[in-house]
Order: sequence, then structure tokens, then C-alpha cells
Amino acid sequence: MTKIRAEILISGKVQMVGFRSFTAQHASALGLKGYVKNLDDGCVEVVVEGVESRVEDLVSLLREGAPMARVTDVQVMQKPYTGEFDRFDIRF
Repeated sequence: MTKIRAEILISGKVQMVGFRSFTAQHASALGLKGYVKNLDDGCVEVVVEGVESRVEDLVSLLREGAPMARVTDVQVMQKPYTGEFDRFDIRF
């Protein structure tokens, strides 16, 4: 099983709608590690590491978004796995 890192930028109505909690819940359930945080420009940043197929599953969920969210764009940059995280966190 190949492990990867993905740096993901989500645009749309993704702040103040439970998007970070949604992301953390699903990432943890998939056994992924990393973080999610709001950016000043209204986007949400996700940096995640884990098994490639599970990262892809998370990206699919992020495209749908939390129930109150309206995702307009998801940009994914795949990077080499680093193993720097020991859990998935919500950052402020």
C-alpha cells in the first residue's frame, strides 16, 4: 500500500459551516493523519498523509462537503509522504 501526502485547498462556502469538523471526522475514520484549517481568504486548507486510496476517498468526501457547505473548487497537490504527523488535528 502506497502512502502519500496531499495538500488540498477547498473553495466555496466552507467556513462557519462545520467543514473542519466534517473533515477531521472523516480523515480520522479513514486512518489519515495531518490537519485542517481555515485560511484568511475564506478557503480551507487540508494537509493529509496516509494510504493513497484512503486519501482519494477523503478528497471525494471533501468535494461533496459538509451538509451546510457549498464547495466550488478542490485543488489537490500530491507530494511525497513524510510521516510527520501522529494524528489528524483541527488547527486554528
